[in-house]
Amino acid sequence: MSVRAVVFDVGGVLTSSPFDAFARYERAHGLPDGFLRLVNATNPDTNAWARLERREVDLDRFALLFEEEARALGHAVDGHDVLALLAGDLRPAMVEAVRRCAERLSTALLTNNFVVDPALERADLAEVHGLVDVVLESSKLGVRKPDPRIYRLACEALGVAPDEVVFLDDLGVNLKPARALGMHTIKVVDPADALDALARAVGFPVTG
Repeated sequence: MSVRAVVFDVGGVLTSSPFDAFARYERAHGLPDGFLRLVNATNPDTNAWARLERREVDLDRFALLFEEEARALGHAVDGHDVLALLAGDLRPAMVEAVRRCAERLSTALLTNNFVVDPALERADLAEVHGLVDVVLESSKLGVRKPDPRIYRLACEALGVAPDEVVFLDDLGVNLKPARALGMHTIKVVDPADALDALARAVGFPVTG
């Protein structure tokens, strides 16, 4: 395999998974395990989460829609609380991998996200943005993973073919269409294992 580019997801890859915060919230509020993920997985192309990440609704409208979807599944959840759960901690080893890959290959971040007040943007993530060639955000593109179009946009932005790309994401649903296009995919469950797989794929050390 000839690798010319590496594409990194953000949440759950460069930062700790929001699912950990979801689980803590569920325990604290007496919700069933996995309930917030269930809400997000119900009608995944048209639900509040998908619409927010395509910038079709603002934060307040998202909160109302998410609350309606949660009630339909049997529980009350504050939609604004859910948004507050998304800021994970940056993973230094992953940032180092981005840095090392950027020294030798084309690199990009590919993230499903939503628009926030610029005053609330994270300085640590802004620094990571500065390491890569391209940052592709669903909220700016109007298309989100796992829509195959967003992977094609990433390849076009980097000037590479899909089979020249290594793509890291923490969700299998996002990796499947990338793999179908020809990308080499790595599912990030344990970050150390994912970094080992990345080093094998690119052919050089990605950690210190």
